Order: sequence, then structure tokens, then C-alpha cells
Amino acid sequence: MAAEGSGDEPVEQRRVAEPEAEPPAPEEAPVVPPPSGKFGSLGRPLGRNAFVTGFVGGLGVLLAYTAYLAVRNAAGMLLLIFIALFLAVGLNPAVVRLRKWGVPHGLAVAAVALGIILLLCGGLFALVPPVVNESTEVIDNLPGYVDQLNNNPTIRDLNERYDIIQRASSAVTPQNITRALGGVLGGASLVFGTVFRVLTVLVLTIYFMAAFDRMKEGAYQLVPASRRERVRLITDEILTKVGAYMVGALAVAILAGTTTYIFLIITGVAYPFALAVVVAICDLIPQIGATLGAIVVSVVGFASSLTVGIACVIFFIVYQQVENYLIYPKVMRRSVEVSDVAAIVAALLGAALFGVIGTLVAIPAVAAVQLILREVVVPRQQER
Repeated sequence: MAAEGSGDEPVEQRRVAEPEAEPPAPEEAPVVPPPSGKFGSLGRPLGRNAFVTGFVGGLGVLLAYTAYLAVRNAAGMLLLIFIALFLAVGLNPAVVRLRKWGVPHGLAVAAVALGIILLLCGGLFALVPPVVNESTEVIDNLPGYVDQLNNNPTIRDLNERYDIIQRASSAVTPQNITRALGGVLGGASLVFGTVFRVLTVLVLTIYFMAAFDRMKEGAYQLVPASRRERVRLITDEILTKVGAYMVGALAVAILAGTTTYIFLIITGVAYPFALAVVVAICDLIPQIGATLGAIVVSVVGFASSLTVGIACVIFFIVYQQVENYLIYPKVMRRSVEVSDVAAIVAALLGAALFGVIGTLVAIPAVAAVQLILREVVVPRQQER
């Protein structure tokens, strides 16, 4: 009992009461003096002084300038890649439609590529022979044109005063024409360069169509998982609008070419199919393309006769009003949901910034910007 009544504390309490022993301090590493040699000891590191900061900043500026030069030198190829990617995005709905009909992916891409090749061959078949024939006729009839100019009283009087025809004849020589075209090698390089660009765009378009799904999924993997689904939905909608724009533009261009072909057949203008192809190709350029095609056809019409030329002018004035105010707005409103004012402003800005390519991509770009503003920017502003 005495043991129980003693003032001994339980073991647990004694353990709490006793101060814990401090862990032994780690042994400090011995200070190694900097090695000294023939020229003395090493000094302290430079650290972040003004010289190092300026040197690193200069390297950054040099790297940025090198990247700028690389992009500038590769601008031509980057433009071809962009055109091919844009065409692949626009043609992908055709591949998707064929796959829904049970066609394998490879055969669907091959079918669309074959259609593109046939269209290019048809356009060349329609344009090249008339151009060659007309050029040959102009060269053969050139002496007759000079005689007609000599028989004109006004031209004859000017020629007697200033010797215009003689100077023009001496200037228009094979040597001068060759020099103006950049020489034989320059003309050949222009032709082969154009063929190379067309083939490059065609091959890249086929590759992009074949790998379109993999490229798209790979791009989605770079987005954080929490936002991936929303980014996927918005991007798919933008790609759908680009494809719908291309389908609508092709439909409007084919309608313009077909209508022009029927009109030229009725009026008896030479080379109706070639001129219809020119109108269809020019009509793919928003806002200004239809006018360019109308000018070309009207010039050919006036070359045939004054009556035919006036009929061509009247036809294109009426048709462009119908296309601009009925056909084109209705097609674009249903395909990309872009207002007429936005389409006109986008086409003008695209042409001013990037030329014909900017005009072609202006309307789908505006549709994409409107979708991003409506689905991303405006909701964020409403949360604040």
C-alpha cells in the first residue's frame, strides 16, 4: 500500500514530463578552400550582374531575330501549307460523308483526291487550248493589225509626227520580249515553279485529309483535361463552318459558271466552256471575283461584236445583282451564319492584309471569331 500511495507517477506521465533529448547536430562539412594555382585563387561567381543580364538578353534578341528570318524565308512554303490545310478542312466533310455511306477511310480520301485531280485536269483542258490558239492567231494577224493602224487617218498623222509604229516595231522584238519575261530560264522557272506549287498543295492536301482525325486528336491532347471537351466542341463547330463555307462557295461558283455557259452558248461567243470555267474560278473570290470574271467575258464579247459585248455587260449586271442579294447571302447565312456587313468588312480587310488568300479565308475566320466571342468571351464577362 505504501508503494501505491507513494508519489510515483505513471510511466506515461513521466515520459511526457521528461524533456526530449535534442537530436545531435549534423556535422558541418569542412570548408574546402578554393584551389589556388600558379595565378592565384578562384574568385566568386559573377552572379546576376549587368554584364550577364545584358548578354543573356542579347542572345534572346538574336534568337528572336533568327526565328523571324526563318519564318520570312519559309513564308512561301508556309503559305502553301496553310492553303493545303484549309483545303483539307473544307474537303473533310466529303470524306466524312463517304465514310457514313460505308466507304473505308482510305478509299474515301482517294475518291475525294481523284475528284480534285479531275477538276484540275478539266480546268486545264478548258483553258490551255483557247489561250494557245488565241495567242497564235494574234501573232499571225499582227501584220494585218499594223496595216489597219496605218490606214487610220489619226494614227497615220501621229505616226508621221512621232514615228510611233516604227518605234513600237523596233521595241517589240523577240529579244526584248524574252528580256521582259525574264529570259528563257526565267519563263521556264515560272512555269515549273507554278507546277511545283500546285503539286505541293495537292499532295499536302491529300496527306492532311488522310491524317485529319489523328492531327485533330493530337491537338486536343495538348489542351488541359478539364477544358478538353469544351475546346473539342467549339473547334469541331469551327471546322464544320469552314467546310460548310467551302461547300457553299463551290455551289455558288458552279451555278455562276453554268449560267454563264448557257448564256455564251445562246449568244454564240467563242470558247464558252473556257470562259465559264474562268467565271467559276473567279467567283470563288468573294466580293471582287464575280466582277473580274464579268470583265474577262465582256472583253471577249466586245471582240466578237458590239451587240454581243453589250449583251454580256447587261447579263452580268443582272446576274450579279441576283447573286449578291439573293443567292450568296442565303447560302452563306445558312452555312456559316455571318451577316452581310461582317462578310463585306472581312473580305476587304482580308484582301488588304493577305491578298487573295486573305479574301478566301476571311468569312470562315469571322465565323470562328463570332463563335469564340459568343461561347467564351461573353460568358466570362457575365461572370464578373
